[in-house]
Amino acid sequence: MQQNRAGVQRLCRLLGHFSLILLVGFTALNAQQSFKDFKDYKKSQTQSFQSYKDERDTAFSNYLKQEWGAYSAIEPVYLYEKPKPLEVEAAKPQEIEPAGPKITINIKEEEEKKEELVASSKEQRDISFDFYGSTLGFDIPKGMKNANFYPETQIGIANFFSSAASSEYETLLSEIEKISKSMNLNDWGVYLLVTKISDKATANQDNSKLFSWFLFNKLGYAVKIGLADKHIVLMHYSQKTIYATPNYSFENKKYYVVSNYAKGNIGRVYSYKQEYSGATKALDLSLETLPNFKEKIESKTLTFSQFGNNYSIPISYNKNLIDFMASYPQADYEIFFNAQMEGRTYVDLVTALKKYIDGKKASEAINFVLNFVQKSFKYEQDNRQFGREKVMFAQETLYFDKSDCEDRAVLFAYLVKELFDINVLGVKYKDHMATALYIPIDGDKITAGSRKFVIADPTYINATIGMSMPKYRSLQPQSYIVVKNNKS
Repeated sequence: MQQNRAGVQRLCRLLGHFSLILLVGFTALNAQQSFKDFKDYKKSQTQSFQSYKDERDTAFSNYLKQEWGAYSAIEPVYLYEKPKPLEVEAAKPQEIEPAGPKITINIKEEEEKKEELVASSKEQRDISFDFYGSTLGFDIPKGMKNANFYPETQIGIANFFSSAASSEYETLLSEIEKISKSMNLNDWGVYLLVTKISDKATANQDNSKLFSWFLFNKLGYAVKIGLADKHIVLMHYSQKTIYATPNYSFENKKYYVVSNYAKGNIGRVYSYKQEYSGATKALDLSLETLPNFKEKIESKTLTFSQFGNNYSIPISYNKNLIDFMASYPQADYEIFFNAQMEGRTYVDLVTALKKYIDGKKASEAINFVLNFVQKSFKYEQDNRQFGREKVMFAQETLYFDKSDCEDRAVLFAYLVKELFDINVLGVKYKDHMATALYIPIDGDKITAGSRKFVIADPTYINATIGMSMPKYRSLQPQSYIVVKNNKS
């Protein structure tokens, strides 16, 4: 019995030694594999540094490893100091006294010179997606596919840049530029395109922002990266204010976190001062020419009544263009007041209006257009309709059934400028927007520079030119928005 116990003990000791040998062996193998992975990682990073195609990248990569600084967010600027009214009053309808020359409306059907849209290759691409009616496909270079924000520190950002900068990124950049030209994309269109590519190329949001950062810099845009709570913050330089958007100051230049528009503040970020060499272009949200999107034609009829008469204004529009405009953040008012309207929509609108105003005296014709804008849409405050402040382009105001004061001001200003070639201003109060016209008609006036402009309020229902809402009649406007005339 004793011998059996001794034998069992010896067997246990042997098994224990064998288990220990196995454990040490597995540990050694794992350590060896980890070491190999680490060596491969270091090797890939070393190769990256040695294979930059752009001479700017070595210096910038080294700069990214230097000590960063802390930057505090600047309080976002908002469009209005006071909430706009929930409801608007109406004036008593007044007959218009005919005055001024007779109006003849000329419909100028401008030929839309559209390039043929770039079609995606029939071959399988790494990523593909719908971009306002067009299916676009791109191949993502291997180095950019493998680029990763690791570790989640400043070094991880430098590592990502190193991998991307050593990749075959030139073809991707060339395709982005080609499609941007074909679609006539403004800077906002390019922003949306690059963001879409980045989101499709990687499911990780931090990697996606780094992906965009690399492409924007290579495209010449002044864009910076910051770190906040181990996450990436992408910041775009803009010379004009982007409202309700967190922003940071670098050398007295404001960089906006566009992805956080209307989503609240971020707080302090860690970032760097120096720009990527040659990447100095500001994000310009102007829309003086429209993008060339695939057509998705829809139509509607606007109606209103005046002195017992009913009027119908049928229009058609490209829904892809409406969707693009709806994506806009809140930029300076001058961008909305000076944007173009789609040629198809404009011709429909003017053709319908012409039936009612051709041959009328100027005072009658302009007031008819004012009544059309006042009465064809329901009034609705933006916060109720969209949950946030939203200024509409003239094209959007025609599309939506509801709108508020600045939307109507933008539409009316556009029509007055195009139909009558009249100088017009946007007139902004703390909680309201109207317009003012440079025409010889009696009524409430404002002075801008050395000239007097007569008020025309597209929100004050039934009001004629020269009538201000009573609560604004004695108030000095906060600011004016200059609408460029056709000779500018």
